Amino acid sequence: MESSDVELDLQRSVQAVLRELSAQAPALQSNRGMWRWSLHKKVERDPGKSPMLVRILLRELEKAESEDARHIIIPLLHTLMYVLTKATGITEELHRRTYAFCTRLLTLPAPYCTIALDCAIRLKTETAVPGTLYQRLVIAEQNLTSELYPYRERVFLFVDPELVSPSVCSALLLEIEAASGQQTPEACMRHVVSHALQAALGEACHAGALQRKLLASSRPALEGYFHAVVTAVEQMAREPSPSREGHRERLEEIYCSLLGPAVAARGRCGGDSLQDEPLSVPLPSPRITFHLWTDEEQLWKELVLFLRPQTQLRLSADLEALDLQGLLPDWELARASMLSTDSGIERDLPLGADELLAPGSPEAERAGLQRKGGIKKRVWPADIVMPGSWDGPPGLHRRTGRPSGDGELLPGVSRLHTARVLVLGDDRMLGRLARAYRNLRKRETQRFCLTPRLSLQLYYIPLLAPETSAASRRSELGELAAFLGRADPWYEGIVNSLWATIHKLAEMPLSLDTSQTVDPFILDAITYYVRMGTQPVYFQIYTVKIFSGDLSQDPAEDIFLTELKVKIQDSKFPKDSFSPRRRGMAEGPGAELSICYQKALLSHRTREVTVSLRATGLVLKTLPASDTEVSGPTLCTPTAAPDTDHMCLKVSVTEIVKTSNLAGRSFSVVTNTFRTANIQIQSQDRRLLTLLLDKDSCRTYKDVVRFEVAPCPEPCSRTQKSKVLGLSSHQQEMERNKAKVKPLLIPINTFSGIVQ
Repeated sequence: MESSDVELDLQRSVQAVLRELSAQAPALQSNRGMWRWSLHKKVERDPGKSPMLVRILLRELEKAESEDARHIIIPLLHTLMYVLTKATGITEELHRRTYAFCTRLLTLPAPYCTIALDCAIRLKTETAVPGTLYQRLVIAEQNLTSELYPYRERVFLFVDPELVSPSVCSALLLEIEAASGQQTPEACMRHVVSHALQAALGEACHAGALQRKLLASSRPALEGYFHAVVTAVEQMAREPSPSREGHRERLEEIYCSLLGPAVAARGRCGGDSLQDEPLSVPLPSPRITFHLWTDEEQLWKELVLFLRPQTQLRLSADLEALDLQGLLPDWELARASMLSTDSGIERDLPLGADELLAPGSPEAERAGLQRKGGIKKRVWPADIVMPGSWDGPPGLHRRTGRPSGDGELLPGVSRLHTARVLVLGDDRMLGRLARAYRNLRKRETQRFCLTPRLSLQLYYIPLLAPETSAASRRSELGELAAFLGRADPWYEGIVNSLWATIHKLAEMPLSLDTSQTVDPFILDAITYYVRMGTQPVYFQIYTVKIFSGDLSQDPAEDIFLTELKVKIQDSKFPKDSFSPRRRGMAEGPGAELSICYQKALLSHRTREVTVSLRATGLVLKTLPASDTEVSGPTLCTPTAAPDTDHMCLKVSVTEIVKTSNLAGRSFSVVTNTFRTANIQIQSQDRRLLTLLLDKDSCRTYKDVVRFEVAPCPEPCSRTQKSKVLGLSSHQQEMERNKAKVKPLLIPINTFSGIVQ
């Protein structure tokens, strides 16, 4: 195919991606996500097309910048960075043009400037040291051993068997296992060496001879080549002023030692026509572990196993008896104080037989006067809030931002591990994830062993059961996915379109022929999402305190993420035989409710409202239902108001209105809606209530007479408590007033966060 035909074919593919982002044509809806996948596959099968695709994408980005078409900037920029990470023949001029474009985006508001800054930082290193992005990505995702780059990543895929059919679970597991079987450590090391040499040497690299040499090398020899390449790349990338020419010279030495001077010289002189065709170096999919969701503590268990040494793989059934060997040094470093149990005077300590001192000796005199260190205080960093880097700009409904990446919450403790937790399911699964996330944060306030060493990233792919795939049911159980799709158009096209494809995969007959190589679309889409989805959208978790009709029972506490539905039961709680019936409380449909709430106002003034009404049900939703509620109120970001004022519930009350006329009494139904952050509801006429949390039938509370809803607070760590112990009562009160109660927010990663 001629160069003009190749460029025209790539241009058509890019235009198809742009039409998918700009139009809502039904013909394009059925192929959402496929255009991006086919575009990457074209350059993966023919690496020589990569420079041409980079030029086309840069041209479209510069055109979008001049026309202020911001809705396509982030998707095209993610596509461009993905190509630059995998490609080997990109010139320095193209790298610099991309870097210059990213620097111009820094003048735009978030999330454009946030994503552009991240891309510019990575491009600055990639321009001087080609192949750095690919090498670091493979080392971290495949857990390859490297002293110069010790970072580790893993993708945890959680599927609840109660919400997802067994056929879907089996299909996903088979696709993951088929891909992981071809990604041995030896193959990944060969990919790293081959990619680094081709990226640095360009046309001077004899790709065919290099690949044959690496395939014929033994494991020790291959490890030697791998560590030599990694050392050369990392040392050059860490220099204050890395040089592209210096990097090329270093890798030329490795290339000559690998192939020999004769073959290397023939490659530089162009003695073989095959060298003009660069071989494709695949980017292995990340290491994905498949898990069936069984209980809320499973998330914490898997994260602990991820951090533990490889030689210790036994997991105790009792969580409190779980051996955290290997993590304890971090906890010892994080301990605020070490309290001695003795008096602190050496003469009070029992002496051994070999430690007896002669009475009246100078040593005995000094021993009676010396003290041991009783309490060794440590100075806590001022920003040791868990996690201190997950604070985004406030908004009326949602908060969006980007984690600061690998940092140190404690001195000397590096966050070398990244756990990417991906859940499949509907809003019910997200409700269960929110409970597990809250339990994880509460456990960390007691042990504080995961947070200093682990960066936790959460991802979500909506997946509904086939019997619930009707439009109405899909909109009911996929509200959070629909919100993310409205907030991030690229998430809508890449992630929200996967559920139908996953069900089609489950319906296909299993192929036992492993000799054929297939392109796993679903696994590729998941890989693209976990790699490029770096912008979290924060959702408020709400806590509900539930009082039952049985006064002997203690109030129950639970949380919800998307919805709390209240239904009126037909039964009543026992009536006091001596209490007279209240006048004016006529029998009718529904129940008499007393509602006390704090009204959410844009002025952030406190306004308490108490009403009594008869209703047949209530629904408390945390997500806005329209595009105007996503983009409009989020622009209001006053800094003086506390964080809880920016979170609000949308409460819909189905009220029964009684009317009297000549024909008699009649009842009409009216739906009232208001916004609040805190609400208390109590039944007034002995009618019992039923609460349904996050649309999950397994989380139903019956025989309820009163409940209270408020934003779930961030668990208070023992470090924060220890700061107040040594203060007077007045100082303690001042510290408590100074420290505002932070709401507990759960981050779900998307490609761009909330696009204004």
